[in-house]
Amino acid sequence: MAMAPGRDRVEERVEFDADLFPTVVGEHDHNLNLIERTFGVRLVTSGSSVLVRGDEVAARRVAELLRDLATSPELCAARGELEVVLERLTAEPAAHLHDLVVHGVAVGSRRIVPKSAGQVHYLDAIRDHDMVFAIGPAGTGKTYLAMAAAIHALKAKEVERIILARPAVEAGESLGFLPGDLQEKVNPYLRPLYDALYDMVHHERAEQMIEHGAIEIAPLAFMRGRTLNDAFIILDEAQNCTSDQMKMFLTRMGFSSKVVVTGDVTQTDLPSGQPSGLAEAQVVMDGVEGVAFVHLAERDVVRHPLVRRVIAAYARYEARKSR
Repeated sequence: MAMAPGRDRVEERVEFDADLFPTVVGEHDHNLNLIERTFGVRLVTSGSSVLVRGDEVAARRVAELLRDLATSPELCAARGELEVVLERLTAEPAAHLHDLVVHGVAVGSRRIVPKSAGQVHYLDAIRDHDMVFAIGPAGTGKTYLAMAAAIHALKAKEVERIILARPAVEAGESLGFLPGDLQEKVNPYLRPLYDALYDMVHHERAEQMIEHGAIEIAPLAFMRGRTLNDAFIILDEAQNCTSDQMKMFLTRMGFSSKVVVTGDVTQTDLPSGQPSGLAEAQVVMDGVEGVAFVHLAERDVVRHPLVRRVIAAYARYEARKSR
């Protein structure tokens, strides 16, 4: 990216702890090269410091970014994380990495950082409300951030257990015809919840937590008749709940519990003509004290940048076809 003509060139030096420096710059200076391309600056390393050269606005912002990265090294080390964050910072000039990090969630030695203003709002809603509905398209972090908040609450002893539920079969959870025992029947439907869990907790540790009952992953039908106290409860893919199932689930909430409901009302798999319990809940629960609705959008999609370009390419193709 070429530097805009007519702006003053400045230099800023950022010092790092020697042990942290390799993580910040990345293997073969990958992170620095990425920052250079994104902001149109020149970065020169010397010892454990980085000299930032560029126009005044860009250089000052990059120097601030580098200092903030020193407080969030996991962004530098995780594959693809930094690239996503940089895209957000360029798309939202008023945004600062520090603000995203502050709103992050500590999960063990990691810190899960929101990647957009919508995700910041989502995490704030989970902290401030006992019941949160997160509605938006796939890839916006609805389930992932809820899982991070749940694990943080469990480790901080704010709750005694995590309960993760999903409609096991789209239109009524008819499991009998599927081959295998019960676990084999429901696992394909619950796999995304396991994936999010294993991404944050070591596989062996996660299995121990499941075995000891600290984490329960179950089809929605298993919630019937229960009262869930001292729990962080997540209902995923809630657009596939019927009205009765949604009412049943919401009334399972017990004392000292927190509920997060996630889904995309545009992607229901219910039979034609059958209303989604999630869509109905937006009307029924609107204005209820203690309940928050967070609506995430395409701008909050956090996946590999190429995926967003693929989505955009297909959108253009569909637009041409319709014409």
